[in-house]
Amino acid sequence: NYFVKDQQKSPIRYFLQTSGLALCFTKLKIMQLFISVVDAFTDKAFHGNPAAVCLLDSELDEDIYQKIAAEMNLSETAFILKKSPTDDFSTSSRFGLRWFTPTTEVPLCGHATLASAAVLFQLKSNMNSTLVFETLSGDLSARQSADQIVLNFPLCSTVHQDLQEVKDLVKAAVSDLAVQDVRYSSDTQKLLIRLSDFYQRSDLENLKVNPQTLLMAEKSGRVKGVIVTLKGSNSETTTSFDFYSRYFGPWWGIAEDPVTGSAHTVLSSYWSEQLGKKEMLANQCSRRGGMLRLSVRQDGRVDIAGQAVVVLKGNLTL
Repeated sequence: NYFVKDQQKSPIRYFLQTSGLALCFTKLKIMQLFISVVDAFTDKAFHGNPAAVCLLDSELDEDIYQKIAAEMNLSETAFILKKSPTDDFSTSSRFGLRWFTPTTEVPLCGHATLASAAVLFQLKSNMNSTLVFETLSGDLSARQSADQIVLNFPLCSTVHQDLQEVKDLVKAAVSDLAVQDVRYSSDTQKLLIRLSDFYQRSDLENLKVNPQTLLMAEKSGRVKGVIVTLKGSNSETTTSFDFYSRYFGPWWGIAEDPVTGSAHTVLSSYWSEQLGKKEMLANQCSRRGGMLRLSVRQDGRVDIAGQAVVVLKGNLTL
């Protein structure tokens, strides 16, 4: 019985060493990655848009990004990457940033950028007032301003869209509701549908949209997201919003996104033109809901400001 040959060793350890299995175990590499979940564009937990945020000291194998995003199963998972081994999440001001839905990588995401900045500012106590993220959409900055984080994003213009060319898609999105305007943003591949002004916020909230019907109705390959928007009303009993919206992105694996920063790069441009305003307050009236403060800049960009709440933090074991 070889378990008793060496009384100084435990039977399990002795078995592993004598059988050669210990060598196999030493070759296994277990990686621990810091990960958190942040509710963006809200000051309350379980509201706004949740995003997972993962901190990376170095690049992962390419397929791992998508696997982690699928595991988290939120509309977006963000990966913040140190630019060099000497960088630090508490002191550095420039990082790489990528965003993944459960099914694919996306070129721009507002709420996951806000969530990423919140993790660095709130959990890592980053000492810088402004952070810069290198992304597929270029450099994006995030700065602290009182209790909010302000994102500097591109402003995306729209062009008039012939309703007859997209009538099936519009029908799939708004059913029989009257439409006042239809626009298209080539920069973002988003279709903007404005409901007639006589509708109320409740009409937009009660809209039932089937994501599969949207996919079947869009045959051109030009549209990768649908925004349905409505002019705000001064009859609100509390906060007065300049406009409301909902956003649907089944082309990216997102049936409906609760609060969408990237959609507001389009909405900011459109409603600034329509209302003649540079400063606006927007509400995305999904089930979770969220509020965004918008400031159209002179340099052709837009500041998108909002709050964020960290609801979970821990380690991901790979």
